[in-house]
Amino acid sequence: VSDQKPLGCWSVKHGQIITCPVVCNFETHEYIAVHDDKVLRIWKNKDINLDKVFKATLSADVYRIHSLPNGGPVVLFKGGGVRTLDVLLEAPQQEIENIISDEVIKWSEAFMEGQQPVLIFATEKDGDFFVYVQKLKVNSLHKYKLEQQELSKPLSFTAYIKNQMITLLCLYSNDVVYKVLIPLQQNTEEEEQILSKSLLLNLSVSGSVLKGTSFVVLDKDHIAVLGSLAASGEEPKECLTIWNTKFQTLQTSKELPLGTSGQLWCYEEKFFFTHGKVLTVIMYKCETSSLAAAVGKLKDSQTPDVSSFVNWNTLGDEELVVSFQSQQSVALKSESKMTLRSKRNAVAKVQPDTISVGQLLLNLKDAPTTVFEDELRQLMSKAQMPDFQATIGCVITALINRCKTNPKYYPQNFLLQIVQTRDLSYSLCPDLMAVALEKKDVHLLQICLQRFPDIPEEITYACLKVFLSISEAYLQRTDVNLESVICYIDIEFNNKEVKTEIVENGFNAEREKDIWDTKITKETHLKADGEFCPVGPQKAALLNAVLHTAYSEAFLLPHLKNLPAQQAVLFLRYLYYLYVKCSEKINTTLPGIRSPTINQIMDWMCLLLDAHFTVMVMLPEAKQLLSNLHKFVRAQVRFYSELNKIEGSLRELQRLNHQKDPHTYSIEVLELI
Repeated sequence: VSDQKPLGCWSVKHGQIITCPVVCNFETHEYIAVHDDKVLRIWKNKDINLDKVFKATLSADVYRIHSLPNGGPVVLFKGGGVRTLDVLLEAPQQEIENIISDEVIKWSEAFMEGQQPVLIFATEKDGDFFVYVQKLKVNSLHKYKLEQQELSKPLSFTAYIKNQMITLLCLYSNDVVYKVLIPLQQNTEEEEQILSKSLLLNLSVSGSVLKGTSFVVLDKDHIAVLGSLAASGEEPKECLTIWNTKFQTLQTSKELPLGTSGQLWCYEEKFFFTHGKVLTVIMYKCETSSLAAAVGKLKDSQTPDVSSFVNWNTLGDEELVVSFQSQQSVALKSESKMTLRSKRNAVAKVQPDTISVGQLLLNLKDAPTTVFEDELRQLMSKAQMPDFQATIGCVITALINRCKTNPKYYPQNFLLQIVQTRDLSYSLCPDLMAVALEKKDVHLLQICLQRFPDIPEEITYACLKVFLSISEAYLQRTDVNLESVICYIDIEFNNKEVKTEIVENGFNAEREKDIWDTKITKETHLKADGEFCPVGPQKAALLNAVLHTAYSEAFLLPHLKNLPAQQAVLFLRYLYYLYVKCSEKINTTLPGIRSPTINQIMDWMCLLLDAHFTVMVMLPEAKQLLSNLHKFVRAQVRFYSELNKIEGSLRELQRLNHQKDPHTYSIEVLELI
């Protein structure tokens, strides 16, 4: 979300409307959508065109699809009928019962109680509100009526299940949250029961009233409400608030001056909501409910029981450790209660059960290198501590800060070990790749490109430029992972089939002392079939890592235009080589691990030509390359055009073959025109 990288995008035809939120089937890793109320679409991430994916037209209008992690998707129809997706797909046109007659569904939610899927939905009719509880496996349905409230009505609902008891929370128009308890085990056969409600929270503080639009439950003592906070004599301000229901207090609030859509989602200690025209994600923490915390008098010496919380804005410098120290969100725990001692008295004596991560890193700031790295390794080994990912980010930040203050210090092996064994991201350690670029550490850059999902386009371009400019002689002495190229590029160590051709002003790589090419040498590795690879295997593996990196064309193209012309030609030669290699295969797939796909190759080729088309046309050395590329693409277009021409005939043959009676002898003459 932070780097605006679309991971997938699908759309329906013009005129069609998606009528309920799209969900993911956790069991099959498929997406499920409904458009025009009755048309069901199911597709996987690799599918591109929704018109060609699975389609089923249902017999009734769908209200919502709920996806359960261990129970499969559940479909709720507007008439109150419920089906699991598996049962529905067996007969899409099966009749769906109408349970709620003239009632209108206002809200629904699904849960797993043990192995039992439970669906809850609320309806409204003529100002009366009803709640239905459906247990799917036993086909049990119970209907309840909410106790009426004078001059107010429910605006939003949320619920959770614990110990066979449903807790339904209702946000009313009179700025009050009520709690309703519904037991899952019902022995009575009474057709309609009246649900009584109890006051949970009054959304007012110091004369200000919160006009809530939606809310979510955070834990047993906290809820978050999105709405408009109005004080007497002041303009209402939209804000996100967290309330303590145990002590009836407002814990914190955040103003949203750009306005919201009124919708609020919560997932894994993160809030999701629209702010203006953007989707905003905010991490939160909930302290253990206590009177001191409720009135803002929690002592700093305490270590609160908090949800995982990372302040990403402070992960770049020394302020990070101060932030972690002040938040007290992490406390070191050791199996031994002995006093922690540094080997050379560089670190002060502290108690391991009270020192924070921030304090430890501050103490290690001036420690000797050996002590410094040993203490960081011990810190990472405490896998059970909370905020583990944030701690790893702190460790990398501490290493990078030492690299900046001491140019001679660069723990390459330590950094490689962390990146290869931990699930990290660029956002967690933004300075890591910058230092690797400065140190020309191509191996670390290759691993980061392969493992980080959120690398900015500027850094991707910087890596590409470094990989193209570095000399082959230097790369041969560098440790680079070749698994992406080893299966399709020929490597002969006796140099019988690997030939190097020097064509620029008598340039000799053996005499070159600098590791960087001042000019692009036209090195080609001759293969047995006469094809040429314009780069060596090490450089090819590094370029493959760039090809696999996620990017947004709008952000990458401006940087790509700054690529030097000679490097752009070399990169295009390599892309053309990959394109030819892919076309040799029937499935257009290169062998090997993390090898580029045909789509990645074509996308980068188009990007490069868009960025440097004028330069490519003007450069003499690129003229023949563009001509060969044009001829190759034109031949492929003609080939696939001919295949398209006979596609209809082949389908007709397949249809006739299915209609043929196997017991009837016949002679048929078919003519392909």
